Amino acid sequence: MTSRARTFALLCGSFFALAAAGGDGRSGDRQWALTYLDQPTLIGATIVQGPVMFVHDHARMQRGEPCTSVRLFDPGRGPAEEIASFHCVPAPRAIVHHFTVRTRPNVELGFGCVLTEYQFAGDREAHGVPFAVNVH
Repeated sequence: MTSRARTFALLCGSFFALAAAGGDGRSGDRQWALTYLDQPTLIGATIVQGPVMFVHDHARMQRGEPCTSVRLFDPGRGPAEEIASFHCVPAPRAIVHHFTVRTRPNVELGFGCVLTEYQFAGDREAHGVPFAVNVH
């Protein structure tokens, strides 16, 4: 873990304590996780690097609505601007022990990567990112 990622984790500790009962990132039909993107990552039409928050809403997914939102995250203030929302593509996966982001190289731009999938700790389901996302 880089020193920047360690600092981010420490700063977010108080947010986790306040925002999640039990600190597991799940409340009812919603799951969320904070992560630090070390390299420029294309999510929808936005390239982001640094702290972001992923939220998955199972109830919205059941209704056929965009169930994933990705927000910039300010460690001092919490969730900020929503940069993308989309209806995920569920995929069975082996359980992961930490929130996991999967990417592919961004060959179109020649640098960074493109978000392809994310998975919450303890889940057997990953959430694929479709090609068309709503951009904010």
